[in-house]
Amino acid sequence: MTDKSTTDEEMHRVEAVVSGLLRIGVLLSAAIILIGLLLLLFTGASGYPGTTYPTTLTAIFTGIGEFKPYAIIMFGLFCLILTPVLRVVVSLITFLKEKDYLYVAITAIVLIILAISFLIGTTG
Repeated sequence: MTDKSTTDEEMHRVEAVVSGLLRIGVLLSAAIILIGLLLLLFTGASGYPGTTYPTTLTAIFTGIGEFKPYAIIMFGLFCLILTPVLRVVVSLITFLKEKDYLYVAITAIVLIILAISFLIGTTG
């Protein structure tokens, strides 16, 4: 009976960590996007000519260094997209720690699919 309660407590801790991670990720992303929007509002310029905007991580980080509003907004969106991916990584580590290999395999497949989708998205 002790093993069951220990496992339940551990699962509640993991759920709390994952929940906190998602909450922090969303709030941090929203704050970054808000900073970019405020900068856009106060400067009146996106930092890029015409209707262009940064589409690569290199361009985003370069734009952040130059305080370009669109780059800051794009970084906030990148953080928002990265938040659930981080959740999958945390789940994978948790399942490995628990030696639940069926869920390790399933979570690893999900992570691989996410990685492939990001690679396809950047080349297409």
